[in-house]
Amino acid sequence: MKKAVIFDLDGTLADTIASIAWCGNRALARFGLPSFSEAEYKRFVGDGAAMLVRRALLAAGDEALSHFDGVYQAYREIFSRDCMYQVKPYDGIVPLLAELKKRGIRIAVLSNKPDADSRRVVEELFGKGFFDHIQGQTEGIPRKPDPAGVYRILEAFGLRAEDFLYVGDSCVDMRTGKAAGLFTVGVLWGFRDRAELEENHADAVIGKPGELLSLLDLPRENMPQETEPSGAAALEETGGQET
Repeated sequence: MKKAVIFDLDGTLADTIASIAWCGNRALARFGLPSFSEAEYKRFVGDGAAMLVRRALLAAGDEALSHFDGVYQAYREIFSRDCMYQVKPYDGIVPLLAELKKRGIRIAVLSNKPDADSRRVVEELFGKGFFDHIQGQTEGIPRKPDPAGVYRILEAFGLRAEDFLYVGDSCVDMRTGKAAGLFTVGVLWGFRDRAELEENHADAVIGKPGELLSLLDLPRENMPQETEPSGAAALEETGGQET
């Protein structure tokens, strides 16, 4: 039995792409730069705010990144105010988390979003104290895919890598979980696709949040590459599609 689950935030627990695009486009507009669609922002995210701004500027044609300092400062200013714009949990996440807590499974968040913003989003969506640990990007801890943030959570919980599942939606998450030696689960409802998850060696890929439950009891060597929604059915009967 696994004893804890570490979740990525953006694209895994919460659909945040509208807020990211809203803030990014307003920052770009201050400097007369073009806007991008939410689909394009799904390719920009994953490596922290600074990298998001760099990717947006390159896509806008600013190959020298001459506007980086101004756009980055504007993005952080706007995001600190509007980071909850149209943010919501994905369908099935709330009942999944409730079931994990019911089973005594400890839950944590590890995000490349700045720590203060990570805490605000998680606590506004799920309530203060609902998660056992929230770890955003913090000075002194390298961002994902460096496994340092995972190690901090392992230490905080007093558990071993084999006691955890790591859950995320991108190559960054797959690399993070694998680097830390955790069984790493890719999700298909987030910002990236199956090919990216499999190319980055996801141990399992799931299509609905409730499917994670079927991975809790399996020994590592028997865990499948894609799970059946056996655990999801019960959740959906009790409101698995509610957010």
